[in-house]
Amino acid sequence: MSAQGTPVPMQAHVSRNLSGCADVPGDKSISHRALILGALSVGETRVTGLLEGEDVLDTAKAMRAMGAEVTRDDDGTWHVHGVGVGGFAEPGQVIDCGNSGTGVRLIMGAMATSPITATFTGDASLNKRPMARVTDPLALFGAQTVGRSGGRLPMTIMGAADPVPVRYTVPVPSAQVKSAVLLAGLNAPGQTVVIEQEATRDHTERMLAGFGAEITTEITEEGRVITLTGQPELRPQTITVPRDPSSAAFPVCAALITEGSDVLVPSIGLNPTRAGLFTTLREMGADLTYENEREEGGEPVADLRARFSPDMHGIEVPPERAASMIDEYPVLAVVAACATGATVMRGVKELRVKESDRIDAMATGLRACGVEVEEGEDWWIVHGRGAGGVPGGATCASHLDHRIAMSFLVLGLAAQKPVSVDDGSPIATSFPIFEPLMAALGADIRRG
Repeated sequence: MSAQGTPVPMQAHVSRNLSGCADVPGDKSISHRALILGALSVGETRVTGLLEGEDVLDTAKAMRAMGAEVTRDDDGTWHVHGVGVGGFAEPGQVIDCGNSGTGVRLIMGAMATSPITATFTGDASLNKRPMARVTDPLALFGAQTVGRSGGRLPMTIMGAADPVPVRYTVPVPSAQVKSAVLLAGLNAPGQTVVIEQEATRDHTERMLAGFGAEITTEITEEGRVITLTGQPELRPQTITVPRDPSSAAFPVCAALITEGSDVLVPSIGLNPTRAGLFTTLREMGADLTYENEREEGGEPVADLRARFSPDMHGIEVPPERAASMIDEYPVLAVVAACATGATVMRGVKELRVKESDRIDAMATGLRACGVEVEEGEDWWIVHGRGAGGVPGGATCASHLDHRIAMSFLVLGLAAQKPVSVDDGSPIATSFPIFEPLMAALGADIRRG
Protein backbone atom coordinates (compact mmCIF):
# COMPACT_ATOMS: atom_id res chain seq x y z
CA MET A 1 0.00 0.00 0.00
CA SER A 2 1.35 3.42 -0.91
CA ALA A 3 2.35 6.17 1.49
CA GLN A 4 -0.67 8.12 0.23
CA GLY A 5 -3.07 5.25 0.93
CA THR A 6 -3.99 4.15 -2.60
CA PRO A 7 -1.61 1.71 -4.31
CA VAL A 8 -0.71 2.33 -7.93
CA PRO A 9 -0.06 -1.02 -9.67
CA MET A 10 2.29 -0.77 -12.65
CA GLN A 11 3.45 -3.21 -15.32
CA ALA A 12 6.44 -3.15 -17.70
CA HIS A 13 6.35 -5.00 -21.04
CA VAL A 14 9.21 -6.07 -23.26
CA SER A 15 10.54 -3.08 -25.18
CA ARG A 16 13.15 -2.56 -27.86
CA ASN A 17 15.19 0.25 -29.38
CA LEU A 18 15.03 2.66 -26.45
CA SER A 19 16.52 5.90 -27.75
CA GLY A 20 16.73 9.58 -27.11
CA CYS A 21 17.90 11.95 -24.39
CA ALA A 22 16.95 11.17 -20.79
CA ASP A 23 16.91 14.41 -18.79
CA VAL A 24 16.85 12.98 -15.28
CA PRO A 25 16.10 15.21 -12.26
CA GLY A 26 18.61 16.95 -10.01
CA ASP A 27 20.68 15.05 -7.48
CA LYS A 28 18.65 14.21 -4.39
CA SER A 29 21.57 14.22 -1.97
CA ILE A 30 22.80 17.63 -3.12
CA SER A 31 19.26 19.06 -3.19
CA HIS A 32 18.67 18.20 0.49
CA ARG A 33 22.00 19.72 1.51
CA ALA A 34 21.52 22.88 -0.55
CA LEU A 35 18.25 23.64 1.25
CA ILE A 36 19.62 22.90 4.72
CA LEU A 37 22.89 24.81 4.34
CA GLY A 38 21.06 27.65 2.64
CA ALA A 39 18.81 27.83 5.70
CA LEU A 40 21.88 27.93 7.97
CA SER A 41 23.49 30.79 6.04
CA VAL A 42 23.01 34.52 6.46
CA GLY A 43 21.46 35.93 3.29
CA GLU A 44 19.94 34.47 0.13
CA THR A 45 21.02 31.20 -1.47
CA ARG A 46 19.79 30.56 -5.04
CA VAL A 47 19.39 26.99 -6.25
CA THR A 48 18.68 25.83 -9.80
CA GLY A 49 18.11 22.23 -10.87
CA LEU A 50 16.70 21.24 -7.48
CA LEU A 51 15.04 17.82 -7.44
CA GLU A 52 11.35 18.54 -6.89
CA GLY A 53 10.45 15.09 -5.62
CA GLU A 54 8.47 14.57 -2.45
CA ASP A 55 11.55 13.86 -0.32
CA VAL A 56 13.21 17.18 -1.10
CA LEU A 57 9.96 19.15 -0.92
CA ASP A 58 9.50 17.79 2.61
CA THR A 59 12.94 19.13 3.53
CA ALA A 60 11.95 22.54 2.11
CA LYS A 61 8.83 22.50 4.31
CA ALA A 62 10.96 21.62 7.34
CA MET A 63 13.31 24.56 6.70
CA ARG A 64 10.29 26.89 6.50
CA ALA A 65 8.97 25.46 9.76
CA MET A 66 12.30 26.30 11.41
CA GLY A 67 12.24 29.91 10.30
CA ALA A 68 13.95 30.07 6.90
CA GLU A 69 12.14 31.69 3.98
CA VAL A 70 12.04 29.20 1.09
CA THR A 71 10.39 30.18 -2.20
CA ARG A 72 10.29 28.97 -5.79
CA ASP A 73 10.09 31.04 -8.98
CA ASP A 74 8.01 29.95 -11.94
CA ASP A 75 11.23 29.11 -13.84
CA GLY A 76 12.22 26.56 -11.18
CA THR A 77 14.76 28.72 -9.34
CA TRP A 78 14.61 28.30 -5.56
CA HIS A 79 15.50 31.01 -3.06
CA VAL A 80 16.47 30.27 0.55
CA HIS A 81 16.79 33.22 2.95
CA GLY A 82 18.69 31.67 5.82
CA VAL A 83 18.62 32.29 9.56
CA GLY A 84 22.30 31.59 10.22
CA VAL A 85 24.05 28.88 12.22
CA GLY A 86 22.21 28.47 15.53
CA GLY A 87 19.28 30.55 14.28
CA PHE A 88 16.62 27.88 13.82
CA ALA A 89 13.26 28.68 15.41
CA GLU A 90 11.27 26.05 17.23
CA PRO A 91 8.75 24.58 14.78
CA GLY A 92 5.09 24.94 15.65
CA GLN A 93 4.13 21.55 14.28
CA VAL A 94 5.48 18.03 13.80
CA ILE A 95 8.09 17.79 11.02
CA ASP A 96 6.87 15.17 8.53
CA CYS A 97 9.77 13.89 6.41
CA GLY A 98 7.64 11.52 4.35
CA ASN A 99 9.81 8.72 2.95
CA SER A 100 13.18 10.43 3.31
CA GLY A 101 15.81 8.89 5.56
CA THR A 102 18.34 11.41 4.28
CA GLY A 103 16.06 14.37 4.99
CA VAL A 104 15.13 13.41 8.53
CA ARG A 105 18.66 12.44 9.61
CA LEU A 106 20.28 15.57 8.19
CA ILE A 107 17.61 17.85 9.68
CA MET A 108 18.00 16.15 13.07
CA GLY A 109 21.73 16.88 12.94
CA ALA A 110 21.25 20.48 11.86
CA MET A 111 18.91 21.29 14.77
CA ALA A 112 20.46 19.12 17.50
CA THR A 113 22.85 21.82 18.77
CA SER A 114 20.25 24.60 18.92
CA PRO A 115 18.11 25.11 22.07
CA ILE A 116 14.87 24.11 20.38
CA THR A 117 12.64 21.04 20.46
CA ALA A 118 11.28 19.34 17.34
CA THR A 119 9.23 16.21 16.74
CA PHE A 120 9.81 14.16 13.59
CA THR A 121 7.66 11.59 11.83
CA GLY A 122 7.37 10.02 8.38
CA ASP A 123 5.43 7.55 6.32
CA ALA A 124 4.97 3.89 7.24
CA SER A 125 8.31 2.95 5.66
CA LEU A 126 10.37 5.72 7.29
CA ASN A 127 8.82 5.07 10.69
CA LYS A 128 10.27 1.54 10.59
CA ARG A 129 13.83 2.69 9.97
CA PRO A 130 16.41 2.91 12.80
CA MET A 131 17.34 6.40 13.96
CA ALA A 132 19.66 5.49 16.85
CA ARG A 133 22.61 5.49 14.47
CA VAL A 134 22.10 9.27 14.30
CA THR A 135 20.64 10.08 17.70
CA ASP A 136 23.44 8.25 19.56
CA PRO A 137 26.19 10.57 18.28
CA LEU A 138 23.89 13.59 18.60
CA ALA A 139 23.55 12.79 22.31
CA LEU A 140 27.31 13.32 22.64
CA PHE A 141 26.73 17.00 21.74
CA GLY A 142 24.14 17.21 24.54
CA ALA A 143 20.94 16.61 22.57
CA GLN A 144 18.20 14.47 24.15
CA THR A 145 15.77 12.25 22.27
CA VAL A 146 12.54 10.43 23.03
CA GLY A 147 11.16 8.03 20.44
CA ARG A 148 9.48 4.70 19.87
CA SER A 149 11.12 1.44 20.88
CA GLY A 150 14.13 0.53 18.79
CA GLY A 151 14.94 4.20 18.25
CA ARG A 152 12.22 4.70 15.65
CA LEU A 153 9.98 7.58 14.60
CA PRO A 154 7.93 9.43 15.67
CA MET A 155 10.71 11.00 17.74
CA THR A 156 11.22 14.23 19.64
CA ILE A 157 14.68 15.83 19.84
CA MET A 158 15.53 18.44 22.45
CA GLY A 159 18.51 20.34 21.11
CA ALA A 160 21.54 21.05 23.29
CA ALA A 161 21.45 24.47 24.94
CA ASP A 162 25.21 24.32 25.57
CA PRO A 163 26.58 21.96 22.94
CA VAL A 164 30.08 20.56 23.13
CA PRO A 165 32.20 19.47 20.15
CA VAL A 166 32.70 15.74 19.65
CA ARG A 167 35.14 13.29 18.12
CA TYR A 168 33.16 10.45 16.56
CA THR A 169 34.13 7.35 14.61
CA VAL A 170 31.28 6.25 12.33
CA PRO A 171 30.73 2.54 13.12
CA VAL A 172 29.38 1.57 9.67
CA PRO A 173 29.84 3.46 6.39
CA SER A 174 27.00 6.01 6.27
CA ALA A 175 27.01 9.41 4.62
CA GLN A 176 23.82 10.24 6.50
CA VAL A 177 25.38 9.66 9.93
CA LYS A 178 28.59 11.49 8.99
CA SER A 179 26.59 14.42 7.64
CA ALA A 180 24.31 14.62 10.66
CA VAL A 181 27.31 14.84 12.98
CA LEU A 182 29.00 17.50 10.83
CA LEU A 183 25.81 19.58 10.66
CA ALA A 184 25.45 19.33 14.44
CA GLY A 185 29.08 20.41 14.77
CA LEU A 186 28.33 23.69 13.02
CA ASN A 187 26.79 25.17 16.18
CA ALA A 188 29.22 23.60 18.65
CA PRO A 189 32.29 25.57 19.77
CA GLY A 190 35.73 24.29 18.86
CA GLN A 191 36.42 21.44 16.48
CA THR A 192 34.15 18.50 15.73
CA VAL A 193 35.95 15.50 14.24
CA VAL A 194 34.35 12.67 12.29
CA ILE A 195 36.35 9.57 11.38
CA GLU A 196 35.16 7.12 8.74
CA GLN A 197 37.07 3.96 7.93
CA GLU A 198 35.49 3.72 4.48
CA ALA A 199 34.87 6.81 2.37
CA THR A 200 31.21 7.67 1.77
CA ARG A 201 29.68 10.33 -0.47
CA ASP A 202 31.33 13.64 0.34
CA HIS A 203 28.69 16.15 -0.80
CA THR A 204 28.38 17.56 2.72
CA GLU A 205 32.11 18.27 3.05
CA ARG A 206 32.25 19.85 -0.41
CA MET A 207 29.20 22.00 0.19
CA LEU A 208 30.26 23.08 3.69
CA ALA A 209 33.54 24.32 2.23
CA GLY A 210 31.63 26.12 -0.52
CA PHE A 211 29.48 27.91 2.07
CA GLY A 212 32.62 29.08 3.86
CA ALA A 213 32.99 26.60 6.72
CA GLU A 214 36.50 25.73 7.86
CA ILE A 215 36.69 22.01 7.14
CA THR A 216 39.63 19.73 6.39
CA THR A 217 39.95 16.07 5.40
CA GLU A 218 43.04 13.94 5.83
CA ILE A 219 43.79 10.25 5.41
CA THR A 220 45.41 8.70 8.48
CA GLU A 221 45.86 5.25 9.99
CA GLU A 222 42.49 5.77 11.73
CA GLY A 223 40.80 6.35 8.38
CA ARG A 224 39.38 9.45 6.74
CA VAL A 225 39.49 12.19 9.39
CA ILE A 226 37.19 15.19 8.80
CA THR A 227 37.68 18.22 11.07
CA LEU A 228 35.09 21.03 11.21
CA THR A 229 35.56 24.28 13.11
CA GLY A 230 32.26 25.23 14.69
CA GLN A 231 30.21 28.42 14.79
CA PRO A 232 31.14 29.87 11.39
CA GLU A 233 29.05 32.45 9.56
CA LEU A 234 28.07 30.57 6.43
CA ARG A 235 27.98 32.61 3.23
CA PRO A 236 24.99 32.16 0.90
CA GLN A 237 25.72 30.53 -2.44
CA THR A 238 24.40 30.15 -5.97
CA ILE A 239 24.10 26.41 -6.58
CA THR A 240 23.46 24.50 -9.78
CA VAL A 241 22.46 20.97 -8.79
CA PRO A 242 23.97 18.30 -11.07
CA ARG A 243 21.64 15.54 -12.22
CA ASP A 244 21.24 12.54 -9.98
CA PRO A 245 23.43 9.50 -10.74
CA SER A 246 21.04 7.32 -8.74
CA SER A 247 18.15 8.35 -10.99
CA ALA A 248 20.33 8.07 -14.11
CA ALA A 249 20.92 4.43 -13.18
CA PHE A 250 17.43 3.45 -14.36
CA PRO A 251 17.47 4.70 -17.99
CA VAL A 252 21.14 3.67 -18.26
CA CYS A 253 20.48 0.11 -17.08
CA ALA A 254 17.29 -0.12 -19.17
CA ALA A 255 19.29 0.76 -22.29
CA LEU A 256 22.01 -1.78 -21.50
CA ILE A 257 19.57 -4.73 -21.26
CA THR A 258 17.03 -3.70 -23.92
CA GLU A 259 17.70 -4.82 -27.48
CA GLY A 260 18.73 -2.13 -29.96
CA SER A 261 18.89 0.70 -27.43
CA ASP A 262 21.07 3.83 -27.49
CA VAL A 263 20.31 6.42 -24.79
CA LEU A 264 22.11 9.62 -23.79
CA VAL A 265 21.77 10.80 -20.18
CA PRO A 266 23.24 14.33 -19.94
CA SER A 267 24.89 16.26 -17.11
CA ILE A 268 25.19 13.43 -14.59
CA GLY A 269 27.16 14.01 -11.40
CA LEU A 270 30.19 11.70 -11.32
CA ASN A 271 31.48 12.43 -7.85
CA PRO A 272 33.84 9.49 -7.19
CA THR A 273 31.96 8.73 -3.97
CA ARG A 274 28.79 8.18 -6.04
CA ALA A 275 29.86 6.65 -9.37
CA GLY A 276 30.52 3.06 -8.31
CA LEU A 277 27.63 1.65 -10.36
CA PHE A 278 28.97 3.00 -13.64
CA THR A 279 32.45 1.63 -12.92
CA THR A 280 30.90 -1.76 -12.11
CA LEU A 281 28.78 -1.82 -15.27
CA ARG A 282 31.81 -1.12 -17.43
CA GLU A 283 33.70 -3.94 -15.70
CA MET A 284 30.78 -6.22 -16.61
CA GLY A 285 31.25 -5.33 -20.27
CA ALA A 286 28.61 -2.62 -20.62
CA ASP A 287 28.82 -0.27 -23.59
CA LEU A 288 28.73 2.80 -21.37
CA THR A 289 30.79 5.86 -22.24
CA TYR A 290 31.42 9.26 -20.66
CA GLU A 291 31.15 12.25 -22.99
CA ASN A 292 31.82 15.96 -22.44
CA GLU A 293 33.47 15.48 -19.03
CA ARG A 294 33.56 18.73 -17.05
CA GLU A 295 33.08 20.30 -13.61
CA GLU A 296 29.96 22.15 -12.43
CA GLY A 297 29.48 23.63 -8.98
CA GLY A 298 32.55 21.84 -7.64
CA GLU A 299 31.27 18.43 -8.79
CA PRO A 300 32.59 16.36 -11.73
CA VAL A 301 29.90 15.95 -14.42
CA ALA A 302 29.59 14.11 -17.76
CA ASP A 303 27.04 12.96 -20.32
CA LEU A 304 26.52 9.19 -20.23
CA ARG A 305 25.81 7.20 -23.39
CA ALA A 306 24.45 3.68 -22.82
CA ARG A 307 23.94 1.15 -25.60
CA PHE A 308 22.46 -2.36 -25.60
CA SER A 309 25.13 -4.72 -24.28
CA PRO A 310 24.16 -8.37 -24.87
CA ASP A 311 27.55 -9.77 -23.82
CA MET A 312 27.73 -8.54 -20.23
CA HIS A 313 29.11 -10.98 -17.67
CA GLY A 314 28.90 -11.33 -13.92
CA ILE A 315 31.72 -10.08 -11.68
CA GLU A 316 32.57 -9.88 -7.99
CA VAL A 317 31.89 -6.29 -6.97
CA PRO A 318 34.63 -5.07 -4.59
CA PRO A 319 33.12 -4.66 -1.10
CA GLU A 320 34.96 -1.36 -0.64
CA ARG A 321 32.93 0.04 -3.54
CA ALA A 322 29.62 -0.50 -1.74
CA ALA A 323 29.40 2.96 -0.18
CA SER A 324 29.72 4.63 -3.59
CA MET A 325 26.75 2.72 -5.06
CA ILE A 326 24.65 1.56 -2.12
CA ASP A 327 21.39 2.85 -3.64
CA GLU A 328 22.13 1.28 -7.02
CA TYR A 329 22.40 -2.38 -5.97
CA PRO A 330 18.74 -3.13 -6.73
CA VAL A 331 19.01 -2.07 -10.38
CA LEU A 332 22.49 -3.63 -10.62
CA ALA A 333 20.82 -6.91 -9.63
CA VAL A 334 18.48 -6.48 -12.61
CA VAL A 335 21.44 -6.04 -14.97
CA ALA A 336 23.13 -9.03 -13.32
CA ALA A 337 20.05 -11.14 -14.03
CA CYS A 338 20.42 -10.27 -17.73
CA ALA A 339 24.17 -10.98 -17.82
CA THR A 340 25.90 -14.36 -17.97
CA GLY A 341 27.45 -15.94 -14.90
CA ALA A 342 27.25 -14.90 -11.26
CA THR A 343 27.43 -11.36 -9.90
CA VAL A 344 28.65 -11.38 -6.30
CA MET A 345 27.88 -8.42 -4.03
CA ARG A 346 29.42 -8.36 -0.54
CA GLY A 347 29.68 -5.84 2.28
CA VAL A 348 26.14 -4.61 1.66
CA LYS A 349 24.37 -5.06 5.01
CA GLU A 350 23.28 -1.40 4.81
CA LEU A 351 20.77 -2.56 2.16
CA ARG A 352 18.80 -4.32 4.87
CA VAL A 353 17.89 -1.04 6.64
CA LYS A 354 17.00 1.16 3.68
CA GLU A 355 13.40 2.08 2.75
CA SER A 356 12.94 -1.69 2.75
CA ASP A 357 15.16 -4.72 3.24
CA ARG A 358 16.41 -4.33 -0.32
CA ILE A 359 18.28 -7.64 -0.44
CA ASP A 360 15.19 -9.57 0.59
CA ALA A 361 12.86 -7.52 -1.63
CA MET A 362 15.00 -7.96 -4.75
CA ALA A 363 15.81 -11.61 -4.08
CA THR A 364 12.14 -12.48 -3.62
CA GLY A 365 11.05 -10.67 -6.78
CA LEU A 366 13.91 -11.97 -8.92
CA ARG A 367 13.20 -15.55 -7.87
CA ALA A 368 9.55 -15.05 -8.79
CA CYS A 369 10.78 -13.94 -12.23
CA GLY A 370 12.84 -17.10 -12.67
CA VAL A 371 16.26 -15.87 -11.53
CA GLU A 372 18.39 -17.79 -9.02
CA VAL A 373 19.54 -15.67 -6.07
CA GLU A 374 21.59 -16.59 -3.00
CA GLU A 375 21.73 -14.27 0.00
CA GLY A 376 23.27 -13.79 3.44
CA GLU A 377 23.21 -11.05 6.04
CA ASP A 378 25.60 -8.78 4.15
CA TRP A 379 25.97 -10.43 0.74
CA TRP A 380 23.99 -11.73 -2.21
CA ILE A 381 24.69 -13.45 -5.49
CA VAL A 382 22.59 -13.14 -8.64
CA HIS A 383 23.00 -15.93 -11.20
CA GLY A 384 22.47 -14.34 -14.58
CA ARG A 385 20.39 -15.87 -17.36
CA GLY A 386 21.95 -13.92 -20.22
CA ALA A 387 20.43 -11.36 -22.56
CA GLY A 388 16.72 -12.06 -23.07
CA GLY A 389 16.87 -15.03 -20.70
CA VAL A 390 14.79 -13.81 -17.75
CA PRO A 391 11.30 -15.43 -17.83
CA GLY A 392 9.54 -12.61 -15.90
CA GLY A 393 5.78 -12.86 -15.53
CA ALA A 394 5.61 -12.07 -11.80
CA THR A 395 4.08 -9.35 -9.67
CA CYS A 396 6.73 -8.02 -7.28
CA ALA A 397 6.20 -6.18 -4.00
CA SER A 398 7.72 -2.69 -3.86
CA HIS A 399 7.57 -2.47 -0.03
CA LEU A 400 6.99 1.33 -0.25
CA ASP A 401 10.47 1.56 -1.80
CA HIS A 402 10.94 3.73 -4.90
CA ARG A 403 14.13 1.99 -6.03
CA ILE A 404 12.62 -1.49 -5.74
CA ALA A 405 9.63 -0.42 -7.83
CA MET A 406 11.74 1.17 -10.57
CA SER A 407 14.19 -1.74 -10.65
CA PHE A 408 11.50 -4.32 -11.34
CA LEU A 409 9.91 -2.10 -13.98
CA VAL A 410 13.31 -1.92 -15.72
CA LEU A 411 13.51 -5.72 -15.56
CA GLY A 412 10.12 -6.00 -17.26
CA LEU A 413 11.44 -4.12 -20.30
CA ALA A 414 13.85 -6.99 -21.03
CA ALA A 415 12.03 -10.04 -19.61
CA GLN A 416 10.14 -12.57 -21.73
CA LYS A 417 6.85 -11.82 -19.95
CA PRO A 418 5.67 -8.56 -18.35
CA VAL A 419 6.83 -7.76 -14.81
CA SER A 420 4.45 -5.96 -12.46
CA VAL A 421 4.87 -4.08 -9.19
CA ASP A 422 2.08 -3.92 -6.65
CA ASP A 423 2.60 -0.19 -5.97
CA GLY A 424 4.57 2.30 -8.02
CA SER A 425 3.46 5.41 -6.11
CA PRO A 426 6.68 5.67 -4.03
CA ILE A 427 8.59 6.46 -7.25
CA ALA A 428 7.43 10.07 -6.86
CA THR A 429 9.62 10.50 -3.77
CA SER A 430 12.82 10.60 -5.83
CA PHE A 431 11.98 10.47 -9.56
CA PRO A 432 8.63 12.18 -10.19
CA ILE A 433 9.11 12.20 -14.00
CA PHE A 434 10.14 8.52 -14.26
CA GLU A 435 7.07 7.42 -16.21
CA PRO A 436 7.01 10.14 -18.90
CA LEU A 437 10.80 10.07 -19.24
CA MET A 438 10.88 6.31 -19.82
CA ALA A 439 7.88 6.51 -22.17
CA ALA A 440 9.65 9.16 -24.25
CA LEU A 441 12.57 6.73 -24.70
CA GLY A 442 10.16 4.06 -25.95
CA ALA A 443 9.61 2.01 -22.79
CA ASP A 444 6.26 0.24 -22.46
CA ILE A 445 5.29 0.87 -18.81
CA ARG A 446 1.60 0.93 -17.94
CA ARG A 447 -0.53 1.67 -14.90
CA GLY A 448 -3.16 -0.69 -13.61
